[in-house]
Amino acid sequence: METKSYTAVVLGAGPGGYPCAIRLGQLGVKTLVIEREYWGGVCLNVGCIPSKALITAGKRVEEITHAGVMGIEVASAPVVNMTKLQAWKGSVVNKLTGGVRTLLKANKVDMLNGNARFVSPKVLEVQTAEGLVRVEAENVIVAVGSRPIEIPGFSTKDARVLDSTGALALPLIPARLAVIGGGYIGLEMGGMFAKLGTAVTVIEAADQVLPGFDVDAVKVIERRLKKDKVKVVTKAKALGWEESETGALLHYETAAGKQSVEVDYVLVTVGRRPNTDTCNLEATGVAMEGRFIRTDSQLKTSVPGIYAIGDCTTGLMLAHKATHEGEVCAEVVAGHNAHNVAKTVPAVVFTDPEIATAGLMEHEAKAQGYTVKVGKMPYAAIGRALTTNDTDGFIKVIVDAANHRVLGVTICGSHASDLISEAALAVEMDCEALDIGLTIHPHPTLGEGLMEAAKAAIGQAVHILNT
Repeated sequence: METKSYTAVVLGAGPGGYPCAIRLGQLGVKTLVIEREYWGGVCLNVGCIPSKALITAGKRVEEITHAGVMGIEVASAPVVNMTKLQAWKGSVVNKLTGGVRTLLKANKVDMLNGNARFVSPKVLEVQTAEGLVRVEAENVIVAVGSRPIEIPGFSTKDARVLDSTGALALPLIPARLAVIGGGYIGLEMGGMFAKLGTAVTVIEAADQVLPGFDVDAVKVIERRLKKDKVKVVTKAKALGWEESETGALLHYETAAGKQSVEVDYVLVTVGRRPNTDTCNLEATGVAMEGRFIRTDSQLKTSVPGIYAIGDCTTGLMLAHKATHEGEVCAEVVAGHNAHNVAKTVPAVVFTDPEIATAGLMEHEAKAQGYTVKVGKMPYAAIGRALTTNDTDGFIKVIVDAANHRVLGVTICGSHASDLISEAALAVEMDCEALDIGLTIHPHPTLGEGLMEAAKAAIGQAVHILNT
């Protein structure tokens, strides 16, 4: 058996693992990254990037369909060629994943394809296409990511049942789709298919979609889903499904009793679970919190020389969190006194309209005992939103009433994903409302809305009535 030795081995080349490996290479650490399937991870290959490509296509179809209000007359309804759309989506993915390999190579990081398992805390065996390889390392960074949760009675081995990966690869637009789970993945995917012409039914166990999100934002999303003819059933439990003459019959239960809906596919989006069961982690003896690896602010586990980042650790399962942790971890492995002390991890839901948050949402701030002031700027009062004919939503700034410190920002509206970075910086820097409000924002832009909402939180808005 061939044996390789490294100062650092990164297990997984997803959005946490590959930036960690690149940074280690930049810092002069002899590094190997091992990947079993996707260079770039789920995010680049079958998650964040391909889903946003299809979501953009769905939104574009809607914009073309309703362009008449601007005087742009379209002779016929747009036709979606799914084969070409999937090919375009694939080209985007290939550019990014190819870039990952190029960057790793350019930073002198070795790469190995294969399934890795721990033999001991500092020794791994990797099953490659050429045979078994033994890898020894002074430091191992576990970045094995996560996978969709399966629920009883809904196995993705059945052609009718899809996880997010399967849904993104459909060769044709389904006529009818049921989505089990009204969280962010379910609504992103369901909303996208609805815009492409699919009849969508969402089954959610909680009393609202997007549980835990700002209720004002959820109301905006619910209105848009209704407009897009998406049927939403809350307080419902999926029971099972069976083949019918023309598709699949999904059975679910509500307070009104058992009900059924006939669909072509059932998409299950009830969450993700860490892949900590895929690499014989037990051989290391690291301390766990349930299925997740316990880490400290330096991404160290309970075993010296073993680190963990991303979805296999506690906290939000978000690509940008994993990337940040990966870069901090690389600094620590290289001997620098780095810590992950971020005050906020911004989150984005790519529904229509988008939702983005940084810091505390209004209900979270109140639950933590803060007396808050809230400034809320509707998109309908922002000139740039009117010029794009996309006026659903608002920008909400939550401040501590005692000192006007910005506790959090919630944005529900067009380009929320692009606007939230300024809000994340404000929270990270402990800004006060006027730090945003007195910063001159260019006109006409959507960003002005954040400036105005910050002023509104302390009664100084000029473009809306202060409350």
